[in-house]
Amino acid sequence: MTVVLDTNTLVQMFGQTSPHAPLKRALLEGRLVLAVSTPILLEYEEVVCRCSGRERWEDVARMFALIHRLHGTIREVTPSYRFRAITGDADDDAFADCAIVANADFIITEDHHFNALQGSGYRPQAITPAEFIRRYLTGA
Repeated sequence: MTVVLDTNTLVQMFGQTSPHAPLKRALLEGRLVLAVSTPILLEYEEVVCRCSGRERWEDVARMFALIHRLHGTIREVTPSYRFRAITGDADDDAFADCAIVANADFIITEDHHFNALQGSGYRPQAITPAEFIRRYLTGA
């Protein structure tokens, strides 16, 4: 299953007691394919550095590299078209563009702007981290 993680979801999955931690575990175990693009990686870096410092970002980048080496489940895509599927927040378009080009199943997010994908004709759909974990990772 291919997913795109919204930045807030990525940041929240690193706490040891975070309810989002099963997402990190699933990535580390190679049970999910994570689609990313250069704009997404740059946003991840900016936000993680701002919230937790450069060292934390370097840990995240090393984790992505390890996952890619072990499982090949980090998929970098280069959208050549702007779909403009998210009208409520232009910054979120990078995530929708990546998900559409990667033919992702879901964008895991708590951001309501991604609800614009529902009924849009595009495959990826928004799902909250809690719902995704409940449906696809519980008991796995």
